[in-house]
Amino acid sequence: MIRNKEKQFDLIVWDWDGTLADSTGLIALALVEASEQVGLTKLDLQQARQVIGLGLREAINTLFGQISDAQSKALAKQYAANYYAGEQNIPLFDGAASLLAELSRRGYKQAVATGKGRRGLNLALANSGLTKFIQASRTVDECFSKPHPQMLDELMDEFVVTPERTLMIGDSTYDLQMAQNAGVQCLAVTFGAHASQQLLAFHPKGIFKTFNELSEWLLQNA
Repeated sequence: MIRNKEKQFDLIVWDWDGTLADSTGLIALALVEASEQVGLTKLDLQQARQVIGLGLREAINTLFGQISDAQSKALAKQYAANYYAGEQNIPLFDGAASLLAELSRRGYKQAVATGKGRRGLNLALANSGLTKFIQASRTVDECFSKPHPQMLDELMDEFVVTPERTLMIGDSTYDLQMAQNAGVQCLAVTFGAHASQQLLAFHPKGIFKTFNELSEWLLQNA
């Protein structure tokens, strides 16, 4: 593998869905089906993809506005049932496991900041085999939803790492705005939830169409 000359960063923080795990299709379909199942306005897949990265409550508010509390709870319950039916079969992007292993070997601290809940992230980490490479994580039921900087602030405090030595990697504008709000540099990927034009608005250090391109950049430049 390519070796970088000098580390720019000490802490690499990963988003999960759409960045490490190829899960955006399942999330979007689960939302679309749930909205129809509980009698709300049917979404299309592109609308559903736009809220990936938010916590579920924030996603529902963004999509449907002021629906009743009962409707919101019914939608959340049906979405969870749809998603959980397929979550154990979600694959990592090709090369993700080997990249995290190599970064760990090189001494980088690695963490996850996600719009998933704690139960979902723990299961995803266990199913993927990445638990041994992820030293800390923050979920939406422990912190404010992205783009609030709390997840990154807490992770930097935990590792005693400054913002300029921290790198956030994500597939949504919420990831990049969270990084911006925390004073942290970021990388963007376009194989997840949001398109390149949306992501470029937040001036990431790099934007990548494939996981292999991302991997090459990290091994040379991180």
